[in-house]
Amino acid sequence: MNLHNASIAAKPEELVPSRYAVRIGDIDVLVVSDGVLPLPTTMLAHNADPAVRANWLREMFLPQDAFDWALNAVMVRSGDKTILIDAGLGSDPDLHLPRAGQLIKRLEAAGIDLSSVTDLVLTHMHMDHVGGLLVDGVKERLRKDLRIHVAAAEVKFWESPDFTHTNMPQGFPDALRAAAKQFVKMYGSQIRPFEEQHEVAPGVVVRRTGGHTPGHSVVRVASGGEALTFAGDAVFAVGFDQPEWHNGFEHDPEEAARVRIQLLRELAQSGELLVATHMPFPSVGHVAAAGDAFRWVPVFWDY
Repeated sequence: MNLHNASIAAKPEELVPSRYAVRIGDIDVLVVSDGVLPLPTTMLAHNADPAVRANWLREMFLPQDAFDWALNAVMVRSGDKTILIDAGLGSDPDLHLPRAGQLIKRLEAAGIDLSSVTDLVLTHMHMDHVGGLLVDGVKERLRKDLRIHVAAAEVKFWESPDFTHTNMPQGFPDALRAAAKQFVKMYGSQIRPFEEQHEVAPGVVVRRTGGHTPGHSVVRVASGGEALTFAGDAVFAVGFDQPEWHNGFEHDPEEAARVRIQLLRELAQSGELLVATHMPFPSVGHVAAAGDAFRWVPVFWDY
């Protein structure tokens, strides 16, 4: 797979690019959009004063009731390994989300054959991170020796998940349970659980953070003195200037806030690149300290 020379012909209905390539030393990284997920704005911060949250939305030129959350996945090529980090939403007709679940066709548009993927890393097992592999016909196109790396604590959690501290729209808890159960049923024999940290390929390390879910993990790509962290759902767009706001999908909001603040501090100090699932595409940028909070600094596109 040559990420930089992949076909760039856009489909007529796509007016903006859906992938963005970054080189980290000797490692190729490709951010791929899975589309957008419309959700209520209360999901951003169900513990915040509604007036404060409304003011933040106004300052960000966002609607007050609902807005589109980005869905990003990442492809990595390190040595002889081609690694997909998260698999997008797939298709859930009961939730009526037609603008999401685009990952598989967008990988194809980038000239990436699913059979070339040697490893899959899951930041966690929410349906917008595993659903792409549940679409009919996808498993048959994957390698039979595909290795799936996910924290052991995450697999254990979904045996009997706790939604006590979440704040999700109706229908989502049932859909999340069903997707995780189906994923383990379909791919359980290929799962390679790790405890705290695992090197998937040279320079590609997945590390459990917990918080968002008990087994939530981040992936750090490092080579030639450069580094990029794919933070999964540890960081949301609101999390820089309001890192203690609780996202509705967090199963342990207090721990998730602690994880978020620690990660942002580390990235602000190191200056390394950050990509996250629900940051606006292409979601590549730096973190700067801003008093007790942080500031997002998107990279200037290089294309």
